Amino acid sequence: MSKGEKDLEYFPLSVEYEERFYASGQILGSRFMRREGRPSDEAVLSGRIVDRTVRPLFDSNLRNEIQVVVTVLSLDKYDPDVLGVIASSLALATSEIPWNGPVSAVRIGKLKGKDEFLVNPSYEMRDLSELENGEIKKEDYEIDLLACGREGTINMIEIASNEASEEVLMKAMEKANEELKKLQKFQEDIVKEIGKKKREIKKVEIAEDLKKAFEAEVLTKMKDLMGEAGKNKIYALEEEWFKYLKENMPEADMKVAKKLFHEAIDDFIHQISIEDNKRIDGRGFDEVRNLFAKAGGVSPILHGSGIFYRGGTHVFSALTLGAPGDSQVIDGMETHTDKRFMHHYNFPPFSVGEVGRVGGMNRRMVGHGALAEKALIPILPAKGDFPYTIRIVSEVLASNGSSSMGSVCGSTLALMDAGVPIKKPVAGIASGLVMKGDKYKLLTDIQGPEDEHGDMDFKVAGTRDGVTAVQMDVKVGGIPLPILKEAFEKAKMARLQILDVIEAEIKEPRKELSPKAPRIISIKIKPEQIGMVIGTGGKVINEIKDTTGVEIDIEEDGTVYITGESVGAEKAKALVEDIVKEYKEGDRCFGEVVRVADFGVIVKLGPKSDGMVHVSEIAPFRIDKVENYMKIGMKVPILIKGLDDKGRLKLSIKDADPNFIQKKT
Repeated sequence: MSKGEKDLEYFPLSVEYEERFYASGQILGSRFMRREGRPSDEAVLSGRIVDRTVRPLFDSNLRNEIQVVVTVLSLDKYDPDVLGVIASSLALATSEIPWNGPVSAVRIGKLKGKDEFLVNPSYEMRDLSELENGEIKKEDYEIDLLACGREGTINMIEIASNEASEEVLMKAMEKANEELKKLQKFQEDIVKEIGKKKREIKKVEIAEDLKKAFEAEVLTKMKDLMGEAGKNKIYALEEEWFKYLKENMPEADMKVAKKLFHEAIDDFIHQISIEDNKRIDGRGFDEVRNLFAKAGGVSPILHGSGIFYRGGTHVFSALTLGAPGDSQVIDGMETHTDKRFMHHYNFPPFSVGEVGRVGGMNRRMVGHGALAEKALIPILPAKGDFPYTIRIVSEVLASNGSSSMGSVCGSTLALMDAGVPIKKPVAGIASGLVMKGDKYKLLTDIQGPEDEHGDMDFKVAGTRDGVTAVQMDVKVGGIPLPILKEAFEKAKMARLQILDVIEAEIKEPRKELSPKAPRIISIKIKPEQIGMVIGTGGKVINEIKDTTGVEIDIEEDGTVYITGESVGAEKAKALVEDIVKEYKEGDRCFGEVVRVADFGVIVKLGPKSDGMVHVSEIAPFRIDKVENYMKIGMKVPILIKGLDDKGRLKLSIKDADPNFIQKKT
């Protein structure tokens, strides 16, 4: 924590999650840079887990800069993010930093058909999270849940699920809560032993004349904020308030004035929801905003696209299909794999009516992209059924609440428009919460002000049959389990409503891929033949690729994927089959004469196959001079007669076609 306060309008907390390659006993990085560089996506996501867990437990009045650094010093078969939360909690709780911890974390797993919950399962057991060639290794892994909480409440959730029901997820939450209570006691004992006295937080003094002006200029106009345009009305009232101060109270502290305004909006939204039983935009508490879904129709160049609107949140998702070799190589401290499905999320400043930096990505974009990716993975086809690499980019065109769940819906539309044979469509929704003492209201489909000033952001994605992903963040100390149970139920109702709209637009994946999408042909060769296809230094495979304009990817088991336009792919397939073709006695084919000698001719059957036709096997009559009948480049019919004692092919022209060589007179 910094010694002095920062002159800022917000609480300056930063959480850094640092990976150290030595922790896993590996030397990683590129050949030219063998040290840690920018954080991997996995490190960013782990850092966000810590941040989202500890942040709600700070006093919002704190203006000292706080930095939490989590460094992975040693890594075994268990995910370090759970320990990262607990270590951060202990560091904060035992320090003099004002913080309302400790808080704990636990991971819960479950196999389908089993009643037992797995506490902190290893990487090997978490098949939904550890992907092999970018797909689920086992269909029977049902839940991968990470929960953080304190004092019997939950304040952060991350769930990947293979269509588990809400009831099963709540049982997993109950198990997590039991484990969190044990860890809470463990931390409290340590804090009692070595904890330091907390620093006092300096309270912001608000001048009386500023309070009176605020009551007259703002509080009297709060009731006018109700209605569909509530978000814009809040912005307009805030600008009006600042303009009043500049003209009438230029000496006023604008940061204090802004804090006063946002606290009043926070109180107003809580009061109208709990006391007046109303929402700021006039909707019912379970009401979803107007929905719109469109699959395709944007451009014939795109392989697949989807447009999804939910009120003022508009998302466009574009899908591209590529060769298996277009997959992303993940070579990190925790994971070594090829990622064949990628979802990338872009949130430009214009989507919220602002001017800002464009280009690159921030941690929020990484997190939202990963959440939608997690929601879609369980419904994707296996690589053996659909070997394409799939990349979806979701562009947030306008945002007024839960653009990440909008990207799930847009991506589902894009997948079906592209003809990807997904198992089922997926939709997502965000629910909110306002609490005041023992009273609370759940808000389905939260929009701007409810998101910013509410107490919970509860995102749930899934199919008609179950949940595929959950993410929860809070602005309070924690949420009791009964409220979470109710939130799951309301989220399911809204999800089914959204799925109705998606399925009304496109019921199932299109039968054909886009004409602009590449075609993939797969063939199987023996693993020992892989070297024949690749050739010395890649000479053979590169020659095929250059000749036909395709991409060729070969798996260790001998599966060959040929990606390209139909004509080129078929030509490449024929070339590969010629290379690995194994001839047996009795086979008939055509070959090309490549050498003529007194003893006979050498005939090339394919790129890697040739054999000898003895002079006695050329014609059904005696030949004195072979060169009188055979020329280099001649195409001749061939019958395979077997192998000689050295394993070479024995060939015959006369037995293939006795009339092919005519006797010369």
